[in-house]
Amino acid sequence: MYRTHTCGELRMDNVGQHLTLAGWVQKNRDLGGMTFIDLRDRYGITQLVFNMETNAALCEEARKCGREFVIRVRGSVAERSNKNPKLPTGDIEILVDEISILNASDVPPFTIEDKSDGGDDLRMKYRYLDLRRNPLQKNIRLRHKMAKAVRDYLDDNEFVEVETPVLIKSTPEGARDFIVPSRMNEGQFYALPQSPQVFKQLLMISGYDRYFQIVKCFRDEDLRADRQPEFTQIDCEMAFVEQEDILTTFEGLASSLFKSILDLDISTPFLRMSWDQAMTEYGNDKPDLRFGMKIKEMTELVKGKGFPVFDQSEYVGAIKAENSSTYSRKQLDKLTDYVRRPQIGSKGLVYLKMNEDGSMKSSVDKFYPDEELRKWAELFDAKPGDLLLVLAGDEKQCLPALSELRLEMGRQLGLMNNGEFFPLWVVDFPLLEWDDESKRYHAMHHPFTSPKPEDMELLKTDPGKVRANAYDLVINGVEIGGGSIRIHNDELQQKMFDSLGFTKEEAQEQFGFLMNAFKYGAPPHGGVAFGFDRWVALFAGEDSIRDVIAFPKNNSGRDVMIDSPASVSTDQLDELKLNLKP
Repeated sequence: MYRTHTCGELRMDNVGQHLTLAGWVQKNRDLGGMTFIDLRDRYGITQLVFNMETNAALCEEARKCGREFVIRVRGSVAERSNKNPKLPTGDIEILVDEISILNASDVPPFTIEDKSDGGDDLRMKYRYLDLRRNPLQKNIRLRHKMAKAVRDYLDDNEFVEVETPVLIKSTPEGARDFIVPSRMNEGQFYALPQSPQVFKQLLMISGYDRYFQIVKCFRDEDLRADRQPEFTQIDCEMAFVEQEDILTTFEGLASSLFKSILDLDISTPFLRMSWDQAMTEYGNDKPDLRFGMKIKEMTELVKGKGFPVFDQSEYVGAIKAENSSTYSRKQLDKLTDYVRRPQIGSKGLVYLKMNEDGSMKSSVDKFYPDEELRKWAELFDAKPGDLLLVLAGDEKQCLPALSELRLEMGRQLGLMNNGEFFPLWVVDFPLLEWDDESKRYHAMHHPFTSPKPEDMELLKTDPGKVRANAYDLVINGVEIGGGSIRIHNDELQQKMFDSLGFTKEEAQEQFGFLMNAFKYGAPPHGGVAFGFDRWVALFAGEDSIRDVIAFPKNNSGRDVMIDSPASVSTDQLDELKLNLKP
C-alpha cells in the first residue's frame, strides 16, 4: 500500500505503531545530525525524523527531498519531545526506517503555505499548486459539505433533483448569452443557459411539484469579485404555493445550513423588508444589517438657507456614525475623495461633528448657525461624539452614494463582524424598470415574474408602479439569491409581454413553447435560485467567489492556466460554416 494512514490522523494513541505514509514535502530542515521533513496531504501535516547517527544513508536520501517532492515513508510513531500545539499531530513524529521518492518536483513558483508569496495572476496560472494550500483546500471541502447539506435538506422535503439541458435557445432578456454554433444545423446557434428558468416552469406543468438542481449557469457579462462567466446555482421550483410558502421553506434551508455547517442557531422567520424601505433607508436592495447607520432624508430641513449645493439639489440625505467626531480633517478629506470617485460620483461631502464638550463643528456652519445644526442633530438623535455625513444631488445618484459611504464607514469602524449573520427577505420589488436608451420597460427580474394581484390593473394604466411578487434573500449585504411567484396562464403572460414591448409574433417566436404549455393545465407555482458560490464564500469569510471555485476565470474571463478562450483551427471553422471578421 502507498499509505496505511493519512498525515492528519496520527495521535498519541498511535505511538509504537509501524506504518506507511505518503504525501508532499512541505519543508525539509537539515540540522546536521538530524533531518526533519514535514509531510503534507489534504488531511494534515506529520513530522518525519531522520537520524544521521543511526542511518546515514537514509538521512542523505531524505536531504535530497525538496519542497513538493512526492514521497512515501515507513516508520514507527514516537512521542515528540518538542511538541507543536499548533498541529493536531504535534504530539507525535515518525522515526523513518525507509523512504521512497515517488516523484521529484521543480521548485514551485510560489510557496505552498497558508499565506503564499504568489500574486493573484501567478497563483491563477498554477492553480493546481494553489489548490494544495490549506485555505483553498478548506474552502473546497466546505463547498462539498454545503452541497451535501443542501441535497439532504431538499431531499427530506420531497424535492426531486432533475437535470435540464445545457444547450438551449438564446433569449433576448437578461444578461448577454454565450452562444454555441451548431454543426448539424448550419447557420443556427445554441445558447448556454443563464438559468434553467423555463425548464423548471415546464417541470411544474409536468407535475414535478418540487424540483431542485445544483446547476451550472452562464452569463457573458463583465466580471467582479462576486461574478464569474460560469457559476453555480441552487435552483428550485414549487407548485401549488404562495410566496409565504416559499419563504418559509427556504428559511428552513438557510437555518439548516447555518446549523449544520457553522453550528449557529439563526431564528426564523427572517425579517421582511420592502424594496422601497431598503432603498430609502440603506440606498440599495441588499442592505447589510450588521450595523445601523440608516440613511435619512433632510432635503426640506436644509433648503432655503443660502447654501447653493443644497438649494439646487433634488435630494439631501445623511448617515450618522456614532462615536466618530474625532475624525480629523485629513480623514474627512479622504472620505470626500472616496465619494468623489467616478464609480460613486458625488460632488462633495458635508459633515457635522457633535463634539464631546457639546459644541458643534460643520463644514457649512457659515450658512447654518447652531440652532439650524441642532435641528440636524435632532433628526438623527445625534449625541456628543457622533458624526453626520451629508451628500446631495439627484436622488437616483445620491442614495447609492450614501449606501457606499455607509459601507465604507462600517469597514473603517470595524462594524462588519464576519462571525455575525443577519439574513432578511427583500420583497415587493418593482415589476418593471424603464430604460431611457431603448425607450421601453424591461423586466426587473425576468418576464415570467407575476405582478402582485392587487396591482394587476396598473399593468395597463401605470406599469412603472406595478410591484412584483418577488423576493431576494440577503445576508450581510450579499444577495444570496432570489425568486418570484411565476405567471401561470397565457393571458397574463401575454399582458406581460405587451408591457415589455414584445409583439405577439416576437413573444411566440421566443417563448411560444411555454405559452402553449400554459394551455394544458399549468399549476400556480414559484421558485427561487441561490448563488451557491456566493453562499459558500459568505460562510468561508471570503470576499471573492474565486476563492471557493476550484478552477475560476480571471477578471477578463480567461483561464490563464489552460489559456482559454483560444483560437480554433480553420478546419473547425469550416465545419461550422463560420468566417471570422477582422
